[in-house]
Amino acid sequence: MTFKKTFPLKLLISVAAILLAAFAYMFFMPGINTTSRTTHLIIRRGMGFKPIVDELHRNGTIKNRWPLLLTGRIIPRLHNIKPGRYSIPSGMSNFSLLYYLHTRKQDEVRVTIPEGLDLRHVARLLSRNLDIDSTGFMAAAADRRLLAKFNITAKNAEGYLFPGTYNFLWASRPEEAVDFLIGRFRHFYTARLISYADSAGLNETALLTLASIVEAETPVDQEKPLVASVYLNRLKHNLRLQADPTVQYAIGGAARRLFYKDLATDSPYNTYRHNGLPPGPICSPGVASILAVLNPADTKFLYFVATGKGGHNFAESLAEHGKNIKKYRIARRNILR
Repeated sequence: MTFKKTFPLKLLISVAAILLAAFAYMFFMPGINTTSRTTHLIIRRGMGFKPIVDELHRNGTIKNRWPLLLTGRIIPRLHNIKPGRYSIPSGMSNFSLLYYLHTRKQDEVRVTIPEGLDLRHVARLLSRNLDIDSTGFMAAAADRRLLAKFNITAKNAEGYLFPGTYNFLWASRPEEAVDFLIGRFRHFYTARLISYADSAGLNETALLTLASIVEAETPVDQEKPLVASVYLNRLKHNLRLQADPTVQYAIGGAARRLFYKDLATDSPYNTYRHNGLPPGPICSPGVASILAVLNPADTKFLYFVATGKGGHNFAESLAEHGKNIKKYRIARRNILR
């Protein structure tokens, strides 16, 4: 009688032990369900646990889905896998694979944002390097709540995306990238620089607008105080700025050589048609251009034109400017020969 009662119990214990051993084997044994080569996985924002497992099966990391799904069901915490790019070592167990994905830090990408890029070009640059859609970035750069956080009253963050080389999380959200870049400008634009701008009669928008034009006019840092002096002198004499980069910004599209018809473009950004500064920056200026506006060269220059060999020739009078234009045309002809 005792034997009959204990036999099913022993059988049950034996079966349970076998199942437990089988599960532990599948759970912890390296290489049972995983490949013997290194694989690569991209997890984008919003991917759920099952799609991640499906992708691991599709790219050959795992042979069967169910052991990983079962492991995740037993330990739900391992479902929390951050967006990012992963290089997955070979021969992991089901548990160690999920634990690896769960605990691994998000990878960073080093991105250089050059001086003089406008919003559209910054959006394209980041979308090429990060998991960011350029349209989403443009929307974030125009988000009223985000702009208000930094006391920006303009319609978007044009001019505020501070150039530099930065480490971004590959899976950064658009608003995080915009927030970070504006934050870098706020860190740079100290109370000391604000006082300099106030002394020059320039509010933040005017400073960034003028600096953005200087940035677009010359890549040569040594020339920037001279270029800034030209535009400040023209503003002082109530002369139109007649800055080609503002026309390029007004017509949009890829940068190209301007024609006389472009100078007639009907836009508040066209400084050939409108007096004073345009409504806002045309790109994000760098440190040298901002400092050039705050500390311009002491000149009476009102004109400048490219030398055709790099750099510019500056002039105080229209007659002198005409001579410099002739020099430029001669230099261009010599280059084209």
